[in-house]
Amino acid sequence: MKTISKKFIINEDIREKEIRAIAADGSALGVISTRDAQAMADEADLDLVMISPGAKPPVCKIMDLGKFVYEQAKKDKDAKKKQKIVSVKEIRVSLRIEEHDIDIKTKNARKFLLDGDKVKITVRFRGREMELGYLGQRILEKFSSKLEDVCIIEKSARREGRNMTMIVGPKKV
Repeated sequence: MKTISKKFIINEDIREKEIRAIAADGSALGVISTRDAQAMADEADLDLVMISPGAKPPVCKIMDLGKFVYEQAKKDKDAKKKQKIVSVKEIRVSLRIEEHDIDIKTKNARKFLLDGDKVKITVRFRGREMELGYLGQRILEKFSSKLEDVCIIEKSARREGRNMTMIVGPKKV
């Protein structure tokens, strides 16, 4: 027999003397010799596949490996389709931002949050603005207060070099 999948130990590659066997219909056959289990699999024109090699004795199942691998690939593909990839969108502002500009940027942040993305709000300090950290804190608090109905603060305002950042994520409904 040929090896279809590299992940499974099958048929003659199983080196154990005794295994715990499971029939094709799912019923337990008990602990039997590998040779007997292989004979049963050959008789049914199926493969003997080691499912859990760590067990004592190892568990093997008589099944059609090609069909099993196909079903697994199908399940993995479906699971991957249902996954939602969360990305982090960044909004940059400076200390001299006007109220109207804050409104526009919060509108964009709201849109990102409703789409399920996280938003990183960054206040940049330039030159002597470094001493005005409290103003950056105030701007980030304004953002969070305007977005509090759709977001939760995942990482509060923190200074990182010349920037002050805050990460907000969408509220779980």
